[in-house]
Amino acid sequence: MTENPVRPDPVCNTFDQRQVGIQGDHMTLNRILAAMAGLVLLANTASAGHTWSNYHWERSSNPLSLSLGNNLSGSWGSYFDVAISDWNQSSVLDISQRTGSAKNVKRCSPASGAVEVCNDTYGSNGWLGVAGISVSGGHITSGYVKLNDTYYNTPTYNTGPWRQSVMCQELGHIWGLGHNDEDFSTTNGTCMDYSTNPVPNQHPDQHDYDTLLSIYGHLDGGGGGGSGCNPRSPKCNAGRGDVAARVLAEINMSGPRQWGRLVSAHGPVEVFELDLGDGNRIITVVRWTMERANGRHDDH
Repeated sequence: MTENPVRPDPVCNTFDQRQVGIQGDHMTLNRILAAMAGLVLLANTASAGHTWSNYHWERSSNPLSLSLGNNLSGSWGSYFDVAISDWNQSSVLDISQRTGSAKNVKRCSPASGAVEVCNDTYGSNGWLGVAGISVSGGHITSGYVKLNDTYYNTPTYNTGPWRQSVMCQELGHIWGLGHNDEDFSTTNGTCMDYSTNPVPNQHPDQHDYDTLLSIYGHLDGGGGGGSGCNPRSPKCNAGRGDVAARVLAEINMSGPRQWGRLVSAHGPVEVFELDLGDGNRIITVVRWTMERANGRHDDH
């Protein structure tokens, strides 16, 4: 008798029963009951966290120190400040901000080892916010956040709760968090939730902090983002992720044609991957508007 391994879905962190196969016709009742109990335990464990695959910043000590480039205009600065303060409640994060280094906010291109946060009128393309990370293996080497003022300039989204919720969520993706819930009809009281009502979803919750502890509970031997260079400098990790940095500097990552292949489409959430070869990738997670998400919900 052979049992196939059981794995949580690496993108959506959901338990896929199709990955489970039990072969053989002569399992005893006790073996069957034991297997069923094991599957329930694995399912509960897989759904307990909401990591974004295994993506995390490499570091040799905690907390993870990151300095985010502030390229924001208008009223976004206050929401940025609150989000940084919120995420710094985690014992494994030490987040600060610096003057932004993006030469063009349309592209919002980060240098290797850096994170840039930008806002602009990116057009009526269906997304409120985009978070992109450059990945080498499982390690994040740079990141960017774009906030689409085309929608925040409209009455529907030009509210404090919408701005705060999306800012908080997109930053959460930068350190490796996935969505807590991708069902628009539910509200879980965390900015990592996907809901039609942003009012209770403007800040992280304890589950987010617990998930960060699980992500950064181990230490890496390298110096990326933690030691071996100044993590508050865009030059940190120089020589690592340079392929992605060059691509981001040359391409305006504004839509699916630039984001690469669609690797996950669960309800209102879509994740794209641009494979650059040799283990280097740019991963993009998209927060669609309510209207766009509802239109897509029955299509996937």
